[in-house]
Amino acid sequence: MLPGDWLEQLEARLEQQLEAFLAANPAQRARLDDQQARENLANLEQERRCLQAQAEQQRQRLLALAGEIRSWRQRVTRARGAGAEDLAARAEAHLETLMEQGRQHWDKLRELGQRFSSVQTTLEDLMKRPADQDPDLERAWAAFEAREEFERLKRGHQQS
Repeated sequence: MLPGDWLEQLEARLEQQLEAFLAANPAQRARLDDQQARENLANLEQERRCLQAQAEQQRQRLLALAGEIRSWRQRVTRARGAGAEDLAARAEAHLETLMEQGRQHWDKLRELGQRFSSVQTTLEDLMKRPADQDPDLERAWAAFEAREEFERLKRGHQQS
């Protein structure tokens, strides 16, 4: 048996044991689900903050680039006005490079906005859903089953 196979078998066995335990203990399943939901929410909130920071950086880069583009447009105009066509052509080529960079930054900003919207929508959906509704239902069901089992045992003992 290869070491990787052994590890995969161990992981599969542990996963089976965990699932069996959780199936037998619905309250533990509910706690685990609740913990995972809280972790998912925290991760989404962190991702949202990260996306906001990245978007602000892109915005600042775009603003700086816009200033550079204005400056180079003025240089192109000045060079043409002075009859320095070679210099104007070189400045115009540089201006095109800057504008392409601006389009790339704008595309990145748009992509960040779309990702932010998606994360925000997911967060809002999670916030609308009562977080403890499912664990409470699981706990109530587990208590109901325990009472039923107790009553069944009690009736069985009384008949004996």
